Amino acid sequence: MNNSTMNETAQKSRAGEELDVKAVHHWISQHIDGLADLPSVKQFSGGASNWTYCLTYSDRELILRRAPAGTKAKGAHNMVREYQIQNALKPVFNYVPTMYALCEDEQVIGTDFYVMEKIDGIIPRKNLPSRTRLDESQVKALCTNMLDALIGLHSVDIDASGLSGLAKGEGYVERQVNGWSKRYQDARTWNVPSGKKVMRWLQEHKPQHETICLTHNDFRFDNLVLAEDNPSQIVGVLDWELATLGDPLMDLGNTLAYWVHADDDFMAKAMRRQPTHLMGMMTRKEVINYYLEKRGLSHIDFRFYEVFGLFRLAAIAQQIYYRYHHKQTTNPAFKNFWLFIHYLLWRCNQAIKAK
Repeated sequence: MNNSTMNETAQKSRAGEELDVKAVHHWISQHIDGLADLPSVKQFSGGASNWTYCLTYSDRELILRRAPAGTKAKGAHNMVREYQIQNALKPVFNYVPTMYALCEDEQVIGTDFYVMEKIDGIIPRKNLPSRTRLDESQVKALCTNMLDALIGLHSVDIDASGLSGLAKGEGYVERQVNGWSKRYQDARTWNVPSGKKVMRWLQEHKPQHETICLTHNDFRFDNLVLAEDNPSQIVGVLDWELATLGDPLMDLGNTLAYWVHADDDFMAKAMRRQPTHLMGMMTRKEVINYYLEKRGLSHIDFRFYEVFGLFRLAAIAQQIYYRYHHKQTTNPAFKNFWLFIHYLLWRCNQAIKAK
């Protein structure tokens, strides 16, 4: 899911997901000066979680985020939390969009929502847009800038930024291993491995020491916005729904689970959803070494974090496949996800055996 797919073409709102434009404009105009006539409204199609809209006024464009219908914003789709995280982060992590206004009055459109800056640029999906040409040195710069942004996020002073109360923090590793193990087991279907060996290994190899910092938990190229005039530069980081106080090495492990090399096997290439295959990209090993060196970390056995990231991705994919298997969705894209589960657990076992 994406916080706002700002370089993509917004479309007419999906049936049943239309905004009450008059109600939205009336509320926003009380909180943002200079808004005259009603805006035109289009909806971004990217993402399947929270609903994202572009409000186009005569002199500006705004992004509105709201929870899906039928959910309570203070539960799984917490607009207040998303807004507060980004608002607190903006002064110390400039890649975050500027927050303009938060509405907690459900009388307006039936749910909480917030309005933020629209960041224009390129979002690198599976492949870069055809108009975007990067040579090997520019790709290397993009990769380095991405990792530097992640390191910058992990270096944020959570106390000074007012984010120390965001989550429990301590005990994060234990909660993550237990939580994702349970999710995998609960979503398991007959045609995928039990995963018991991997889950047992994760339990037995939890690191003795955990560092707690602000983590994104979905830090991928397709959650970045790149500058139109220099696509090796990052101008925005989106999708803060999963941000929490957690372990930074687990955050990096989650990122690497999606990292596909140009020379990876067929199954990895079939799963690729970001342009990590381009000439100039670091390998997974180079990413790990770069991150650890920049943060002054040594004597780190990264296998736990790599295995966890792959297992977590397997659990996410299995949850999606469970819905398809039980005919809760008919999206044909999910039909063969069970094969990816086998592959990801095989990758976990390969990583476990690596030295």
